[in-house]
Amino acid sequence: MTMLRRTALLATAFLAFSTLAQAAPRPGIAMLGDPALPPDFKNLPYANPDAPQGGELRQAITGSFDSVNPFIVKGQPVTGTRTYVFESLMGRNWNEPFSLYGLVAESIDVSDDRQTFTFRIRPEAKFSDGSPVTSADVVFSMETLRDKGRPNFKNSYSKITKVETPDDHTVTFHQEAGDRELPLIVGLMPILSKAAWQGKDFAQTTFDPMLGTGPYVMDKIKAGETITFRKNPNYWGKDLPISKGLWNFDTVRFDYYRDSNAAFEAFKSGLADVRIETEPGRWNTGYDFPAVKDGKITLEKVEQRTPAPASGFIFNTRRPIFEDPRVREALVMAFDFEWANANLFNNAYHRTYGYYGGSELSSEGKPIDDAEKEVLGDALGKLRPEFTDGTYKLPVSDGSGRDRKMLRKAVGLLAEAGWKVSDKGLVNDKGEPFTFTILVKDRDQEKIALHYQRTLQAIGITANVRIIDAAQFTSLQNSYDYDMIPATWFNSLSPGNEQVLYFGSDGRTVPGTRNYPGIADPAVDHAIQSMLDAKTREDYVAAVHAEDRLLTSGFYMVPFYDAGGQWVARWNSIGRPEVQPLPGFEATTLWRNK
Repeated sequence: MTMLRRTALLATAFLAFSTLAQAAPRPGIAMLGDPALPPDFKNLPYANPDAPQGGELRQAITGSFDSVNPFIVKGQPVTGTRTYVFESLMGRNWNEPFSLYGLVAESIDVSDDRQTFTFRIRPEAKFSDGSPVTSADVVFSMETLRDKGRPNFKNSYSKITKVETPDDHTVTFHQEAGDRELPLIVGLMPILSKAAWQGKDFAQTTFDPMLGTGPYVMDKIKAGETITFRKNPNYWGKDLPISKGLWNFDTVRFDYYRDSNAAFEAFKSGLADVRIETEPGRWNTGYDFPAVKDGKITLEKVEQRTPAPASGFIFNTRRPIFEDPRVREALVMAFDFEWANANLFNNAYHRTYGYYGGSELSSEGKPIDDAEKEVLGDALGKLRPEFTDGTYKLPVSDGSGRDRKMLRKAVGLLAEAGWKVSDKGLVNDKGEPFTFTILVKDRDQEKIALHYQRTLQAIGITANVRIIDAAQFTSLQNSYDYDMIPATWFNSLSPGNEQVLYFGSDGRTVPGTRNYPGIADPAVDHAIQSMLDAKTREDYVAAVHAEDRLLTSGFYMVPFYDAGGQWVARWNSIGRPEVQPLPGFEATTLWRNK
């Protein structure tokens, strides 16, 4: 063999070795950068690996359910199935913006461009009936959820162009879209049993217990009233580091009540163990019953270090009455938060700005920088100066409930949009009155809707308030058959593909998304795509700022408020770790004190 030939072979071998080393499977992956936990971590940082085991956790839920399948559009699913029964290839560490660690899959191997990614399934991974998890189950899960599941599954999994299964424990996915988040989205895919679904229609509601790989199985189910999840004593993953300190109860039970008052009474009487309170008046004055005074119940405010929930009354822009952004801005002005905060909420809240309030991802107070200008492109010229320089503020009333100065501004905007005050109230050029309906599903929502109704009435607008049951509300929400509804988006510190389902243009017509306002703005679509394509933190934050700025300036909702944390009450028989994850209170870390 010549020296030249030998050198070429050595170079080829070195290149192959280098490529292999770069593509070595790893136990974790982060959306940007590297995962925070080392490969040999012992438990999640917010879990107590020495937590007592046993007992029951009981929780009171408002509403009802008519299915145990949470993965389809049809029906109102029961709470808990996704959390307790199903697992994914990888699991989240909620103390990071978006990082995953091995669960059903022991490792992930990702190409530099993230267009090819391979999961290695643990040989010991099993469904609760004892059958092993195979690559065929993973492919079946992807195809079934894509074709018959909720729109978010189709949106993500349709980007997969090819799947390879060289053996029972290896699955390789290929994409051409260049979606850098897709490996993580697939990593969070719930794993279904192919054998268990043979001969069954996945798209239909069901009360038959579903089979998963998770720590619990469905035990007692009473339609619309209660469900109990029972811990599987043979749970395959109980010794994994990502499971240590979680799943500490023998049973977890959810009982459903007609409204929040009934659920609160259940907690007071000891029929529920924990409660996250959402009503400030009740939090300030309602927790004075004997069990609290006797020290049997702990009251605490748990800090949330993620963006404040983006909640409010949502304008359905599919309705002609809300097409004009000047109309929507006027109705934002007409919402008297200051009066409501003082008279309904004991001044417990502050106003929530935009869709990432209180975090670095919020555009509030931030002028547009060069990186964001590049994302916005031509849309930059359509933004008003107060949105480009970061000086826009939400309207602040005098707190009287009838701030005449603010209402005159609102009427002026409505006049620009073609609405005039008459003896019949506010009417358009055709003489048609400005009237719409606010749908709500409980008394707490009704209370704030009635306050809004009174203010709107002062400027000639008739807002009818209609309360309906949870199942009907969900049905109308999924089909976009409403004028205005209260809704909430829970955004993380790592928004991604879900933003397409929240605000992408397709959601204006595709049923079952969370694009409740019916937004169809190419600039918003581009900002979301820029978010997904970003490879550096700077570019990523710029894209999220652009999205937040466009949504806020579009006036798609009447923004609500947040408390800056969670009000949590729990009987002292329930313990929790001192540290809680970024989103706040986490029920899977609780235990029953001995």
